[in-house]
Amino acid sequence: MTEAIAYFQGRTCPYHPPAGYQPLRDAGPLAHVTLYDGRKVWAVTGHSEARTLLSDPRLSSDRQNPAFPAPFARFAALRQVRSPLIGVDDPEHNTQRRMLIPSFSVKRTAALRPQIQQIVDGLLDRMLAQGPPAELVSAFALPVPSMVICSLLGVPYSDHEFFEEASRRLLRSRTAEEAEEARIRLEDYFDELVAHKEKTPGEGLLDELVHDELRTGALDREDLVRLAMILLVAGHETTANMISLGTFTLLEHPGQLARLKAEEGLLPAAVEELLRFLSIADGLLRVAMADIEIGGQVIRADDGVLFPTSLINRDDGAYPAPDELDVGRSARHHVAFGFGIHQCLGQNLARAEMEIALRSLFDRIPDLRLAVPAAEIPFKPGDTLQGMIELPLAW
Repeated sequence: MTEAIAYFQGRTCPYHPPAGYQPLRDAGPLAHVTLYDGRKVWAVTGHSEARTLLSDPRLSSDRQNPAFPAPFARFAALRQVRSPLIGVDDPEHNTQRRMLIPSFSVKRTAALRPQIQQIVDGLLDRMLAQGPPAELVSAFALPVPSMVICSLLGVPYSDHEFFEEASRRLLRSRTAEEAEEARIRLEDYFDELVAHKEKTPGEGLLDELVHDELRTGALDREDLVRLAMILLVAGHETTANMISLGTFTLLEHPGQLARLKAEEGLLPAAVEELLRFLSIADGLLRVAMADIEIGGQVIRADDGVLFPTSLINRDDGAYPAPDELDVGRSARHHVAFGFGIHQCLGQNLARAEMEIALRSLFDRIPDLRLAVPAAEIPFKPGDTLQGMIELPLAW
């Protein structure tokens, strides 16, 4: 490549990578891209190289490092404050992660499945009672993970309109000022909630952290407030997008949907394939702390490194016919949840929510279909989590 292409670009189809990224796939496994501010960073598109680098301690997640790459303007509002868990390195990262692992373990997620099913059934009851058409994002895809994460954390779901709107502004604002305002509003909300839990303990992960970590000094108040914000935002925004975009994608691939309905036990594999195929968190970022040789290139200290998951998960060296949706594919080694020490903490919960939501949706409404032509349905721009803005359905 003689000229670095611009990153991030918007998708022309909600479930395929932007067409403008094709030169990166052709040039892989590493090439340069240009961010919004003109800075050139490495883009890693090779599946093997990505997993190797995401496990390399010489790449840092410290967003306060001046050399850490800024993907878009609003990132300036996020890099000026410490981001516990996602924006720190070991050993600090490991200490914080160990506080949270029990609440997101396979065992804990299995125990939550009946509650998730109850939430899903209640929302579908309401959708069916109101009759078609329905807008799936607001009626189902967003409420399911919002209710679940609120219950797990001990956050009042009655406040969902506030934190869902603030989350949207944080993740999709055009300016650093707008993102900063959303961040401050969310932090103020959680500061008040933590203060309430100090006086009136309840049941939830935040209550446990207040009692076990804050009061003992293992976690300071500022980090607890920001950790709560990260868990809430990540806990509902990501899975909501996967449910909505996953539904759209299956409806657009009727042969795969029919196979999923016909073959009992195929759903877990189908969820992994949707995670690979859709790659909604498209662009993990790191900064090199030392020189690293890989893929015939040398990443220098202070270089920015970007991991476009939509391209890594379409590497034909890792997946035959990667641009085809195959619900029977063995895709578990995808990087939709990242890889290495920062691999998504909530991945077990996300899988459970997706499995229960998609199975129940198509079981209870077997003749589900798009209410308008696919080309008329709005989806999110390329500089945020990918997903549907609205998804009008009929049956």
